[in-house]
Amino acid sequence: MLICPQPLVEQVSEALDALDALSVSVEDADAQTDAEQALFGEPGMLPPKDGWQRSRISALFSSKALAEDAQALLLAQDFSVGCQVLGVKAVPEQDWVRLTQSQFAPVDITPEFWIVPTWHEPPSQARIVIRLDPGMAFGTGTHPTTRMCLRWIAGQDRSGRAGLGRVLDYGCGSGILAIGAAKFGAEDIDAIDLDRAAIEATLLNASANQAIIKAGMPETATGCYQTVLANILATPLKVLAPLLWSRVAAPGRLVLAGILERQQQELIDAYAPFCPLEVTDREDGWILMTASR
Repeated sequence: MLICPQPLVEQVSEALDALDALSVSVEDADAQTDAEQALFGEPGMLPPKDGWQRSRISALFSSKALAEDAQALLLAQDFSVGCQVLGVKAVPEQDWVRLTQSQFAPVDITPEFWIVPTWHEPPSQARIVIRLDPGMAFGTGTHPTTRMCLRWIAGQDRSGRAGLGRVLDYGCGSGILAIGAAKFGAEDIDAIDLDRAAIEATLLNASANQAIIKAGMPETATGCYQTVLANILATPLKVLAPLLWSRVAAPGRLVLAGILERQQQELIDAYAPFCPLEVTDREDGWILMTASR
């Protein structure tokens, strides 16, 4: 483990990888202190900084001897000047599966609607449950954007409207929103994504939840929908404005998430030629925006 200034992070990481490290991880050395610096970015936008001012680099080796040899070889290189070695220590044997599982507890969307990993029993008050384990695709119910979308879906059950109708989940990730729609009565659901791993995850998760969902690439979606859900990011949401609105039936509703509070006006302006967006939920700096046709 060592502390490394930002200009050297990539070179040191590559050197550790060449020295047969099993893994190399980089973290903010000033995390949880007053010097911590958050990094933000979206597709198509450059982050404000290339990295943290100081990084903590941890490399895992199969034996202590290999780790000590790698440390000696690394410190012999001219580019290592400026790095501070914190030392070599043994990593105790652990049940990594159990440790990983312990980090994911049931998530309440409403008092009666919960997301529950398969290794947990549903809470006694849970009336509607989505069984979902962390995987490669985005969407476990822990992120504010996912929770707000699911709260909106659950709220339609009490809104007095005609229900969700035909549903499109655009950028489905794990399929959690499509499954949530199925749990609240939707019967014709298309879930689409550009990532084939997400499509596979959606189909597996839908099967585990006895939800009937069609999942595929964007070209598999046809016609219009009474409910269009898109939990992605602000930049692609702006680009997709004409496409997403064209998928909304009359009557129908568009639900957008993945938007920071500071991006509210950008989305309103992008959708103004098509529909008036309004903020209908907020959580931890994120907002949910909706429109009706």
